[in-house]
Amino acid sequence: MRSRAMPGDRQPAKPADSPSAPGLPWGSLLLVLTIVFINFAGFSLIIPLLPFYGAALGASPVQITLLFAAYSLGGVFGETQWGRLSDRVGRRPVLIGATACAALSYGAFAYAPDLYSALAIRVATGFFSGVMGVCAAYVADVTQPQQRARAMGLIGAALNLGFAIGPAMGGLLATPADGLAGFRLPILVSGAVALGASAWSVFVLRESHPPGAVRPATDFGAGFRVVGASPLLARLFAITFIGIGTFAGMEAVYGLWTARNFGWTTHEVGLAFIAVGVAGFTVQVTAIGPATRRWGEARVIIAGLCVLAASMALMPVLRAPWAAVALMASLMMGHSIAFPSAGGLISRNTPPAMQGAVNGLSMATNALGRICLPPLFGAIYAIAPDAPYAAATALVALAVVIAAQVWRLTSSNQKAGS
Repeated sequence: MRSRAMPGDRQPAKPADSPSAPGLPWGSLLLVLTIVFINFAGFSLIIPLLPFYGAALGASPVQITLLFAAYSLGGVFGETQWGRLSDRVGRRPVLIGATACAALSYGAFAYAPDLYSALAIRVATGFFSGVMGVCAAYVADVTQPQQRARAMGLIGAALNLGFAIGPAMGGLLATPADGLAGFRLPILVSGAVALGASAWSVFVLRESHPPGAVRPATDFGAGFRVVGASPLLARLFAITFIGIGTFAGMEAVYGLWTARNFGWTTHEVGLAFIAVGVAGFTVQVTAIGPATRRWGEARVIIAGLCVLAASMALMPVLRAPWAAVALMASLMMGHSIAFPSAGGLISRNTPPAMQGAVNGLSMATNALGRICLPPLFGAIYAIAPDAPYAAATALVALAVVIAAQVWRLTSSNQKAGS
């Protein structure tokens, strides 16, 4: 006997190969984009609070960047597990359950009594929020391959909007003068919004990948084998590890660097990140689609990485409050140009049955970059406050070299297919 359908199950989202779905399925995408927004707002909420929240817990600069990286440590495990699970049981139950658990972890984080408790809870929050790969797989399920870069750009736009709102909420609602209690309100607001998104998903979100639609390879090594067998995917993964990890390192030291140079507090850092997030959101909504159609994803990746490198190189050279905001915004613009294009290429070169596993592994690679590089930049900052910008520029220059190889590979593939 067929089980009673839940409200969100009645009309499955149309698959990417449906001939009657020529345009982007906006209704199906809206809630997924909202989940992306909420997850990244919760992730980025802590950014302007780090130097001050860490000080309230007695943390050193390196420990502060560890607090930043703890979320991503949980994300490494979450992305790999949730992505594979969604290939097996469907995207919808994974998004509902994981988002609800993330909401509960925010409540625990708001009342963390010490640094080590905060680190442990932040790892748990990252684990339950590690559904960006599932969201990317959902988008891949319901879009045609030629729409993929644009749709991944929408995910990036939702991410950047979260990046704008999260730090603003953290910086403007927090009251550091009240000690640890002064940081609770913005964290609890994040938890309430995540809980609301989970409840909304129960009634609105339609399944895009019904169990049994395709036979997934669910063993842990399946995604690694797909990436390892593809020179193109392997290079795209390397680019995202370096680029996103470097960007996260710049986020982690930004509050420390501006406090040292300009005397900024959570208020000024929060306002700066509003401008940063709006810049990234605007680029992804207006530019990513036309740019990839005209020049292709590989060239757009190279251009975005060059903007990243130039922005980081100029930060200690100009050394002015207006430049700190403008260059961080242009850094975000480069990030927003490069990495949705990389995500689109990854998805287009991944078999349908492996979208959850490979996209989850991609997001786990991004999270691994956020784990490894922010503490490294924190340690470099403790030695020489301007040095992280030089180190970051050198790393992104390496990513540009790898991106040039991606361009050659995609050009060769296109010639072979023509």
